[in-house]
Amino acid sequence: MNSFPQPAQALVEEMTAAADPARAMAFQGAPGANSHQAAREYAPDCLPLPCFSFEDALDAVREGRAAQAIIPIENSQHGRVADIHFLLPESGLSIVGEHFLPIHHALLALGDGPFRAAYSHPQALGQSRHYLRERGIVPLSYADTAGAAAYVRELGDPAVAAIAPRIAADLYGLKIVAENVEDAADNTTRFVVLARAPRDPATLAGIPALTTLVFEVKNVPAALYKALGGFATNGVNMTKLESYQKGASFAATMFFCDILGAPGNPAVDSAIEELAFHCKDLRILGCYPQARPRG
Repeated sequence: MNSFPQPAQALVEEMTAAADPARAMAFQGAPGANSHQAAREYAPDCLPLPCFSFEDALDAVREGRAAQAIIPIENSQHGRVADIHFLLPESGLSIVGEHFLPIHHALLALGDGPFRAAYSHPQALGQSRHYLRERGIVPLSYADTAGAAAYVRELGDPAVAAIAPRIAADLYGLKIVAENVEDAADNTTRFVVLARAPRDPATLAGIPALTTLVFEVKNVPAALYKALGGFATNGVNMTKLESYQKGASFAATMFFCDILGAPGNPAVDSAIEELAFHCKDLRILGCYPQARPRG
């Protein structure tokens, strides 16, 4: 799939042509997106590969066009990134790393305003909702932040702006009208890095690590309580637990969780074994080093 605005297309084609699969890191968005910056910070020697959608970025890894993909999973201000909890288990890929990126948005446009609307990714719009509302600017969704900037350039309408990283102004010939328009100064997004092969837990011995799991408990009373009891009795700390519905019946709930430690640790192994006993479905999505201490 390829639906980038014309001002971004030449950059996308150039980066795609240069992307040696062994060094390529796929990301969702046009050049200049926050995911592009996250890729360069996480692996400075990588060749970032822009992809229009999250599915396209995951497909690039599955099909061997990229060694890894870096995907935003949650934001400190606006919560879970939509659809990620469905896409990751379905991808068949493994989480092998994580990265935290401070997020600072700028208001970009062709002119000085006033502006009737601003395009950006729904996450960026949510992270800047107070700024936009106070100024009467209508938020309009776009596939990614930098792509929104390219689209504003393509539209040529001085009354329409984009919320995007400031680097997008240079890439797409826009003016920085305002900086740091996010509603919280500590705005941060957590990214996960995915690859075709899982990381060997033995490489994490002695290193603060995380394991990410997705599971569905049996449909019996107190199933979740019993399933999580193994983490308490084995002294394994759970740092994240989120639920989402599976299917249209609303009778099956999936849980997405992060725990401290990795398989091979006796306490972790025992906790996961007990969890599996109470589950209809359990998958380990990956174990990897902590990029930021928990607990």
